This record gives sequence, structure tokens and C-alpha cells, in this order.
Amino acid sequence: MNFSTLSGYYEKLEGTSKRLELIDILSKLFKQARADEIAEICYLIQGRVAPFFEPIEIGMAENMVAVAIARAFNKKKADVIKIYRKLGNMGKAAQELSRNHKSQITNHKLTASEVFEELLKIAKFSGEGTVEKKVSTLSELLKKLDPISVKHVVNIPLGTLRLGIGGPTVLDALSLSKNHDKSFRPILEDAYNKTSDLGFVAEIFFKKGIEAVKNTKIIVGKPVRPALAERLPSAEEAIKRLGREFAAEPKFDGFRVQVHLDRSGVQLFSRNLENTTHAFPDIVEGVKKEVKAKTAILEGEAIAYNPVTSEFLPFQETTKRRRKYKIEEMAKKLPLVIFAFDLLYINGKDITLKPYRERRKLLESIVSKNGGVVKIAEEKILKSAKEITEFFNKAISEGLEGLMLKKLDSPYVAGGRGFHWVKFKRSQAGELADTVDCVLLGVYTGKGKRTEFGVGGLLVGVYNDKKDEFVSITRLGTGLTDDEFRKVNEISKKIKVNQKPARVNSDISPSYWVEPKVVLEIQADEITRSPIHTAGRDKDGSGYALRFPRLVKFREKDKRAEDATTVDEIKKLYNQQFSHHKTPTSHKASRGKVIDKERFL
Repeated sequence: MNFSTLSGYYEKLEGTSKRLELIDILSKLFKQARADEIAEICYLIQGRVAPFFEPIEIGMAENMVAVAIARAFNKKKADVIKIYRKLGNMGKAAQELSRNHKSQITNHKLTASEVFEELLKIAKFSGEGTVEKKVSTLSELLKKLDPISVKHVVNIPLGTLRLGIGGPTVLDALSLSKNHDKSFRPILEDAYNKTSDLGFVAEIFFKKGIEAVKNTKIIVGKPVRPALAERLPSAEEAIKRLGREFAAEPKFDGFRVQVHLDRSGVQLFSRNLENTTHAFPDIVEGVKKEVKAKTAILEGEAIAYNPVTSEFLPFQETTKRRRKYKIEEMAKKLPLVIFAFDLLYINGKDITLKPYRERRKLLESIVSKNGGVVKIAEEKILKSAKEITEFFNKAISEGLEGLMLKKLDSPYVAGGRGFHWVKFKRSQAGELADTVDCVLLGVYTGKGKRTEFGVGGLLVGVYNDKKDEFVSITRLGTGLTDDEFRKVNEISKKIKVNQKPARVNSDISPSYWVEPKVVLEIQADEITRSPIHTAGRDKDGSGYALRFPRLVKFREKDKRAEDATTVDEIKKLYNQQFSHHKTPTSHKASRGKVIDKERFL
């Protein structure tokens, strides 16, 4: 496929915010793609030259790209910056200069694979002279492209190719392109959940067919999308779901870590599938010494821990380990311990379909309970609500969040949410029984005192996984410290977009929109019905809203937007909260209540 053809599809994708249209456009694109290029095309429409978990970044800032554009079209860097400021997008600035450049090569025959290879080459440059190599390679590439292709190629290294396409949309389109409907989506999604690699799955699908996709196994080096837990309001409800006996483990407030071990060494992946191996050298060394297996994939929670006092340190301390510089120094100052709680793969075998009790035994066979860095999470087999309460109180007294309750016969469901795992967390009077992980959708500029922060309030939403879209649930303007307002301003500048993203469904318009990718953990007093929000909106036009929301913490490093709280979870929390009301009258007063105003600014 010529890259100019792919660029034409980029234009069509940019021109719509309707998911069904996005799927239709993508399916037509995929129908034109060959099997040997489908993986590269999948990465390119994500603005990537590798799956998200691979630490391969093109690594070009605006100044470097501006120099490359200027060199390609015989202009000064200042000329490029001037047009960029006028148009608000570096790709559009490059497109305009390309149109007016008389000596532009006009054959436009570069294939998508050739452009992909040039961008990958740029990403892999290192050592002395890297900046010049990147600039000159991009400059020569731009000379060979038509103006529309120039626009999109420039936006890829800058991370500004925002087409509003999520993984589920791509999977629907892949199914539609080969089977004329979306019926293959669940099979494709299962393979994606096991490998976290859309290009890899697409290539298997195109080369070997759907039966080969069905047989996809997890692979050391490709992170598995983590299993997720459901929420329940009481110990009694948990017992109804989990059976006569079940496992219980402490719920740690740290970093969820997936450990991959093989002959090449150890790789660590975060909850949002980022390769974090470089950030935690102490865990890497601990795994090498303390995990007794040739190959393994295990999951655990990394937390700052004082082994002398058996004290779990708060999340605010643990999060200090997420850094790019002085890593070794901080590792000595604030060592982490990983509490392993599940095993997915051992010595060449995918064991995700084995019952939890068998996986746990295998985990205990390769990890010592007395390890210095890698420890086994405490486990108790419980049978009653009383036992849940006793273990829960013990965990809370030690500064932990609560418990994870697990069915003994359950498989590991990659990327799936179900009652095989249940979160059982502390609730306080006047609050929901659990926090809500929301996605930042937009920002309101500051007024008065908040002018200096650049931010006066936030529009946030939750994820509708049925439609692969983000829907509004509350506006947040209180409960943030001055530093938190400044942090929001810093984050939002990097992901600000000129128009509402294709995957955002909101009737409310903030001062400006952002790309939906940053997760915020929010506590609220209750969930109400609201005519102004789109989360779970029914035929009467009423959606869900959070009443008295407060920011708990930022989760932009350890959680993907697609792993935020879903609309279905909000519905369950809405129904569950009524069991916590003290009197029948308060139940009646709250159920179905619609509010049209929020505590905001």
C-alpha cells in the first residue's frame, strides 16, 4: 500500500467523531492491506512504530521537527515556527510549506512499509550525532511525500496524530474487513488481551486465519492485559458470589507489576502495559536471585516496605520510585518489595486456564515466603463473613486498602472483569464504598486566584467499554491543592487538542479538550442521576453523576484510560450504595434522584 493511500484514510478518520464511521473507514483500509504490512499499518494508525509496551519512541521534540521541516523545504526554522503558531499544528505547517515548495518530489510512491522503516530507523538512532541523524533522515523522508502525507508523518514523532481510535475499534474493523461483520471481535480481543499487541494479532489473523488467532497463547516479553476485579458492598454478598470457601489476600496500595523472566533476563511491565524495567533495578535483581524458574510470568504489587518493622509505607512514598533520573540512588533510599499474588506462565507453559488454587501452588513452588525482594502475598482460605471481617480489619490496621477475594476454581481472565476476583475495600461514613477511576476529558481555565495555575476545574468521565468511548460523569473544581492544580496544568498542556476527541461523548464543553489518557482516582459521597452527564444515559436523558467529588490521587503512570471505571461498574455502585443508607427514608430520598447542579467552582 502506498503511504499516500494510508494518508487518505488518515484524513477520513480525522473527519469524523462517530465510532461506527471510524470502524467502517478502518475496515475499508484493512481490506486494501496485505498480510505482510497489516501489522505496520496497525502501529502507524496508533502513531507508533512498535506496540505500546515496547520502549521504542521516535524521540523528536518540536524544535528538532521544525529544523527537519525547514531543511526539507528550504526555509528557516523561524518561518516554520511562525506558521506553526498560526495554525496550531506542526503537521499542518509542514503541509502548507510542502504545497508551496516547487522542487518537491512528486512521484509519491513510498509504501507504508517504507515510511514505517524510516520512522523506525529514526527511533533507533543513538549515540554521538543522534540529533543530526534524526533531523536529516526525517528531512529526506518529507521531501519524498505529498503534502497530506507530510502532515501526518510530522505528527507521528510529535505524538499529535490523534485519530480517536481505541483498541476495540481496531478489533471491530479487523473482523469487519475479513468476515463482513463483527462476530470475530471476541476472539481477536482474547488474543489481544493475552499479547497487548494489535499488530501481532492482526498479522496472525491475516496470514493464518481466525483459528490461529483462537490458539494464541501468552508469550514471555509481551505483557498480558491484567485481570480486573468486581466490587461488592458486603461480606455477605461476596460469599454468595464466591462459594463456600475462597481465597483472601491483602489489597496493597502500590504499583501492580507483571514480571517476565526468561534466558534473556527480566522485564517488568506496569498495569498500563508500560515497560518499567529500567525504573526498578532492585526488583529485577531480586527476581533473578529469588524466583526459581527458567521462564515465568507472575503478577504482584510493588510497594515501599520496611522489613524491620513489617510496615507498609503509603502510596505517596511508593510513587517516589517512578522517575527517570537518579534511579539507583532512590532504589537504595526507598527499596521496594514485590508481593507476588498470581502466576500466569511457567517453564514454557501458559497456565492461565488452570484454577487459581493450582496457580497459587505453582507460585509458591518458585517463590520463597522469606524472600528479601520477592515475597508471596499472604493468603487465607475463608468460609464466612466473620472471617472476612477479621482479616479485613487486620489488613486495614496495617495500613492496607482492604482485601482481594478470589474464587478457588477460577482461571486467570486476561483483560476481563468478573466475580472470580472481588475487591473488598474500606468505606467511610458519607462516602461511596469505593473510589472511582475517572479519565480527564477537559479543562476549565482558572479565574481569580486560580489564574496563576492555568486550571480552574476539570471535566472527567468514565469508560463505556461497550461503545469504546468516554462519557462525562462530573466536573471537579474543589479539593485540589495548589500543587495539584499546577500538575493538572502541566499534564494537560501535553495532551491538549483543538476539538472534542472522537471517543468522547459529552454534552458539556470545557474551556479546552484533552486527549483521554490520564486517569484520576476520585472519591465522592454518592452517585446520583443527572440530566447533564452522558454516563449511562437512559431514554429519559438522565445519566449518572458523582456528588461532592474529591481528588484522591493521579494515576497517569499506572493505569490506562481504558482500564478506568466502566459505566457498568458505576451502575453497580449506584445500586449498591443504597444498602449503606441507615434508614428506609434516606433510601427513598436518594434512589433515582436527579440533580442538575454540581458542587463546582
